[in-house]
Amino acid sequence: MIANFLRAPAGPGEWLADAVRALGLLSVAAAFVWWTATDAGILALALPALVVPRFVGVRPGFDIFFGITVLVAAWSNVLGLYRVWPGWDLAVHVVCTGAGAAMLYLLLTRLDVVPLPRAAGARRRTPIVIVTALGLAVSAVWEMVEWLGKTFVTAEIFVTYQDTIGDMTVGGLGAVVAGVLVATVRLERAA
Repeated sequence: MIANFLRAPAGPGEWLADAVRALGLLSVAAAFVWWTATDAGILALALPALVVPRFVGVRPGFDIFFGITVLVAAWSNVLGLYRVWPGWDLAVHVVCTGAGAAMLYLLLTRLDVVPLPRAAGARRRTPIVIVTALGLAVSAVWEMVEWLGKTFVTAEIFVTYQDTIGDMTVGGLGAVVAGVLVATVRLERAA
């Protein structure tokens, strides 16, 4: 995985994926200068997620999609889009949870915890079940972080029982779709 991370980008897709990571760093700096330290902190939480695809070695298209998804989720918080646009929160939870669960599954394949989707002897339904479970787990952690933020950082974070259950439900649906994609579409870069 270290070799994947240190490897020079090959082709325009990988350069664009690295540009999305650079945009993540610039986002933190911009939020620190033009918004608040809390906003910069929210965007800084996205930075570890932005480098995961480099370590995992995914295809450039998925890397770019994942990075943009993470940045949209973080910036939506900073810009208050979750409060302004009804349904935006649910849309972001579907896409971000699905992408995150798929990425986590691929990370686990690199760590030899779960089989590659198309490995000899691997069952096609395995990624569907595991990615769904990972997505539900990610949804639960996401909601815990929101609750911790509301409880210990700022009361401006919107957390209600209804919102939490809805977010976890649509996150789980996004994870099911992502599981089907992991089972049927090669998202990892060729060795």
